[in-house]
Formats: sequence, C-alpha cells, structure tokens
Amino acid sequence: MNLQSRDALRARALHLWGPISTYADRHWKWLTLLLWVIITVGFIASRWPAIHWMVLSDTDDNIRYVQVKDWLAGQGWYDLRQYRLDPPGGANIHWSRLVDLPIAGLMLFFRAFVDQGLADRLACAIAPLLPLLLLMLSLGFIGRRLAGPLGWFLAALAPLAAQMGLGMYAPMRIDHHGWQLALALTMLAGVIDTNRVRGGIMAGISSALSIAIGMEMIVYLAAGGGLIALRWVFRPGAERRMLPYAVSLAGGTSILYLLFASEANRAMVCDAISPIWVSVFGAAGAGMVLLCALRLNGWMKRLVAGAIVGGAVAVFFWLSWPQCLSPYQISPELQKLWLANIREAKPITAQSQSMVVPLLAIPIAGLLGLLWALWDARRDGERLWAWITVGLMMIFSTALLFWQIRAGPAAQLLAIPPAAWAAHRLVVAIVAGSRRVRIAAGAGVAVLAAIAFAYPLYPQIITLYQTVTGNKPRPWRPSAIARNDAIKKANGRCRTLPALEVLDQLPSATIFTMVDLGPRILATTHHSAVAGPYHRNGAAILDIHHAFDGPAADFRTIAARHHATYLLICPWFPEGTIYQSRSPGGFYADMMRGDRPDWLVPVMLKSSATTLPYQLYRIVYSAPGSKKVAQQR
Repeated sequence: MNLQSRDALRARALHLWGPISTYADRHWKWLTLLLWVIITVGFIASRWPAIHWMVLSDTDDNIRYVQVKDWLAGQGWYDLRQYRLDPPGGANIHWSRLVDLPIAGLMLFFRAFVDQGLADRLACAIAPLLPLLLLMLSLGFIGRRLAGPLGWFLAALAPLAAQMGLGMYAPMRIDHHGWQLALALTMLAGVIDTNRVRGGIMAGISSALSIAIGMEMIVYLAAGGGLIALRWVFRPGAERRMLPYAVSLAGGTSILYLLFASEANRAMVCDAISPIWVSVFGAAGAGMVLLCALRLNGWMKRLVAGAIVGGAVAVFFWLSWPQCLSPYQISPELQKLWLANIREAKPITAQSQSMVVPLLAIPIAGLLGLLWALWDARRDGERLWAWITVGLMMIFSTALLFWQIRAGPAAQLLAIPPAAWAAHRLVVAIVAGSRRVRIAAGAGVAVLAAIAFAYPLYPQIITLYQTVTGNKPRPWRPSAIARNDAIKKANGRCRTLPALEVLDQLPSATIFTMVDLGPRILATTHHSAVAGPYHRNGAAILDIHHAFDGPAADFRTIAARHHATYLLICPWFPEGTIYQSRSPGGFYADMMRGDRPDWLVPVMLKSSATTLPYQLYRIVYSAPGSKKVAQQR
C-alpha cells in the first residue's frame, strides 16, 4: 500500500471515529457498566471451581460469611459478637453491618430460585464485584476530568493490570476492603471535580461511608480532607467545595453511627465508628464550616486560620483519646507473638523480591505518568492543581508501603489515574500523530505495558535474564524445598470444604486449633473455635500461642479454660511452623515429633479421601498425668 492510500485510509478512519467518540463520551457511564458486566461474567466463569467449593481463603471472608448467616438466622442488627468464637461469651468483632447488606440481599434473592447452598455461593461470588463497579466509575470519572472525553476508557479498565488491587474484588472476596478502596477513589474524584458543590458532597459522603465500614482507610481519608482544606487556602472560591464536604462528612458520620454502630462500638473504641470518631469528625466539620463563614481575604490569613482550627481539632483529639494514635490497642506481648508474624503487617522492605517487583509496577508507571502530566498541565492552573492532588495521594499511598504491605492495593489503585492518562496520550499519539510521533508513542506504550503487567511477566523476565547471563540462583537445600512445598500444601488442603465438612459427623463442640484456622472451621462446620485473628480477641489469641509454645500440661489447662472438646492440628500449616521454630521444646513441636500425651485420644472420621490433611484428637480432662505416647508418623 502506497503512502497516499495509507493517508486516505487513515483520514476515513478518523472521520468515522468522530461519531463513535461522541457517543462513547455521552454514554460513558452505561458503557462502563457494560464493561463491568463483561468482567463480572469472565470472573465468575474463571473462578467457578473456587465458587463451587466455597473457597473463602481469607480469614476475614470466612467470618464475614458467618456473620451474615447469623444475622439472617435471627442475630440482632446491632449485635456483632461472634458467639462461636470462644463460646459461650463469644468474641467481639469490630465491623459494621453496612457491608453485610449487599451480601445478605443477594443471598435472599438467590434463595428464591435455588437451594440455600448454591444461593450463598452465588451471593459470595457476586458481592465483591459490586464495589468493582463503583471503582471503575470513579476511575472513569477521574479519567474524563484529567484526560478529556475519552480518558475514562483506559482508566476504567486499568484495575485489570493491578493484580493486588484487583484481588480485593475477586469472587468470594467478601471482606470490606474492596468497598473501602473504591470509596477512597470516589473521594478522590470528589476532591478534583470541577463542580465544587457536587465534588464536596461526593468526597464527604464517600468518606463517611468508608468510616462506617472500618477505620483502615482513615489516613487516606484524612489526606483527602487535608487537600480540600489546602485548596481552600490557596484557591479563592474553594469554600464552595469545602462547605458541602464538611457538612456531608460530619452529618454522614453521625447518621451512619446511629444506623450501623454495633452495641460494642457505642463505647469509646478507636478501631471502629464510635462516639470518638463522631466527635472528631463533627469538630473537624464544624471547624471547616466556621472557616468558610469567615470569608478571609488572602492566602496567608486563610493559612493561619486553617492552622489554628486544624491544630485545635488535633489537640482536642490528642488530649481526649491519645490511645487512638496507635493503629492497634494491643499488648506488647500480643504484638510480639502474633502481629509481628503477620506478613501484611510488615513493611515492603521485609517482603520477597517476587512480591515487591510486581507490586511496585503500577506505582512506577503512575510516577512516570505523573511527571509527564505535571509538565503538560504547567500552564493550566486548574488541571495542574488537580494533578498535584492526585499525585500527592499516589505518593502518600506508596510511601505507606514502607510501613505496612497492606497498603499495596491502595498504592496500585491510586496510581492508576496518571498511568492511564499517560497510556491515553500515547494511544492518541499513535492514532493522530505523525510517523515519528507514532513510532515514539508505540515505544512508550510498550514500556508502560511492560511495567503495568510486571505481575505475569516477572517470572518469565527473571528466567530469561538467568538464561542469558548464566546467573543462576543459589539452589535451595533439598530439605528447604520439601519444607516449602509441605507448607503450601498444608495451607491449601487443611482449609478445603471436603476436608473440614467431615467434622460435622461429630456433635457440635469447641475445637482448639490454630488462630488462622478458627474462622474457616466456623464457616464450613457447625463447630466453634477458640479464636480468630482479630485484635479484640487478643486474650484468646495469646492463650493459643501460650498453649502451643508451652508444655503439654499447660495446654490442657488452657484448653479446659476455653471449654475445648477437640484439638485439631494441621502439620506444616504456616502458623504451626512459627510455634515449632520459636518453641522447639513446646507442646506443638512435641506433637509434630510424634510425642502425644495419653490424654489426647485420636478421633477417626469417615472420609472419601484416603487420609485427612489434619490430625484430630479428643481432649480427656479426667485422665491423670501427662504421659506421652509415640504416634505413628
């Protein structure tokens, strides 16, 4: 094809593109909904085996499922205690019912058409995808604001490249983190909205909803509120955003407290919506309303006034509830024995390279896009301020990775707007630019794609590098390889529905097991457990650690205190390896060596499997002594 023919074909394509782009811009919300439907269908089809086998892999997902079922079975709206954790008193769970509503609604809807088991599975499959729609709409809104009419498309699809962030929306991931991440992006959309009143209301309501769900995102919400206040200082007329934000935040938090705060959260607690946070956000909202009413001229006066009001709120908070400055109100011993061993509570510097490189791919792409966007908007004050706002939120979320790796999903999702903007500009250059521009833009797209999709490409890149350079990694010892494989298998097999549902052959009882297995036992059987990994359950968590770390005689005493009938241990379960390495002379390590006290009686269950992945024992409290017998390994 000659140059003239190519130019004619290109001109015809551009002529057709005009009506298409106009239609896409006018109906971008409905097209985003259509994209979400396609993604939802693909997700459910690809994850159907996990849906069929009720694979609620995270402990929070399992407890959320149990909480919803208990509520539908008659437990009170404001009663969030989990009575099957450490019965009869139960464990205090600090969540709210807000996230339970869509799960319960889907369960009731599907139960009208299919059996309860399938209905519950379908509900758990679809519920996590609902906040994904909110996320895609928020990203699309931000994309249109920063990149123009068609900027929504790549922004709405970009979560598919953010593997850690996307994992929060996978079927069966029914915990609350997906909602909170989506609401953080909705807040950001409100902060940069050109319609200041709408943006203020959007930012305030989304912040209040996130607070009603949990306090995990409070630092991001505070950063967003700080940026709104900072904009008021330096931008005349910004009070039209700050005033509705303040009223929406303070009023929304108060209303949601009345609707969703559990009985336990009516006390002065720091880890959930409570009178503390209603007071703090009420004071902050009132301070912002006062600042808007003052009508101060000049940024210096507004800065001084804002600093006085903000400082007053901070002093009020610090003098009244200084304990809330700590993210967890737990004992030093619980911090050392339990929390310090949780991977997501460790910084990125303590993580493996195979996790760090894919995790940082999107933030790196976002940083490159941000630098380009700031340069591009240098002569447009409004766009420049919007990009500074987005950039500060992205940098802040990435910096939190050096505190805890749990900030990873937020760091990836908040980096999407600049990364998607850069990709959009490159695509436009390829379509409408000159030949040299198209070549350069194509190279840029390749670089961004390689960075964005580092998660699936990283293993292949490492393999290629090792092949070319001959730098082979130091081989593990055979014993280390076997140990790692055993841990992976145990972590999967001991949680499966077929393995655990056979426990229902026994009358309902309390099972003493590892902390991380407790929620799964509640979700898959009619039995109770001693503890789950929830900080308000700290005393029971410590008892489990003491029981497995200490001598056999102490174990039986602790088990009796919690009315445990059975002991269930899973060889090579990740949590168990901590007890073995920390206390080689402790009860758990003895059991793994085959030294079993005579007051532990093996329980045999009928199973279609050749062998069950765990060991189950009945605890006999009347037998004297602590004589050990050798087990067959």
